[in-house]
Amino acid sequence: MERRCHGNKPNDVLSRWFGRHGDDQRSILTLNVLLLGDRQSGRSSVGNALIGGHEFQTGVSVGGVSMTTDCQVLSRRFPQYFRRQGAESDLLLRVVDTPPHMPRPHTLHELCPEGVHVIIIVVRVDQQENTQLMEHTEALLGPDFRRHAVVVFTHSDRLKEAGLHPSVFLSQTPDWLRALAKEVVGGVCFLDNNCDWPSIRGRPLRERLLRLSAGNQHRAVRVQTEVSL
Repeated sequence: MERRCHGNKPNDVLSRWFGRHGDDQRSILTLNVLLLGDRQSGRSSVGNALIGGHEFQTGVSVGGVSMTTDCQVLSRRFPQYFRRQGAESDLLLRVVDTPPHMPRPHTLHELCPEGVHVIIIVVRVDQQENTQLMEHTEALLGPDFRRHAVVVFTHSDRLKEAGLHPSVFLSQTPDWLRALAKEVVGGVCFLDNNCDWPSIRGRPLRERLLRLSAGNQHRAVRVQTEVSL
């Protein structure tokens, strides 16, 4: 059963996610970030960009088997990452990478019992076959997932090679993907896999997620454990 926060005052909701850290009493904001997408979509690479490292295993699948076979959680704290009420605050990201198939609801609930703050739906620009991705995500996290979601298109260098502008690409995507891109509150962004992701793409993506979560007053969407996927 989903626990709703609508009756809480904004400051009450924020206090659940802002803790204190160290002797200097600097506040820390913890965000659970969920990566969803098909095999070889670039989920693990997006996770590495978020945490600014190469801890998530990436590479070309062998025999159609994904490099990621189980849910993996990696965390990183970014000291003094932003200011809140005139004070420096740390950002702690807990990034959950998932296998190509949807994670089991109970598994995800165990990893994020308090819920998920940001959902990143990763789609490779030259692989758009998963027409059930939106339905499965809604079954897992409920219809409100769109308020917490952003679509990340990877391998955007392929668009440059084809001379295709991102807006033109979006207009030519399948109906389900075009609808998803319009509905997610976090919007869409394109990542070039030829770039050094951790140093070049990581911070802009983190700042996008932070803005999205702040717009939701850092509320989390609950995992629907009563469904089976």
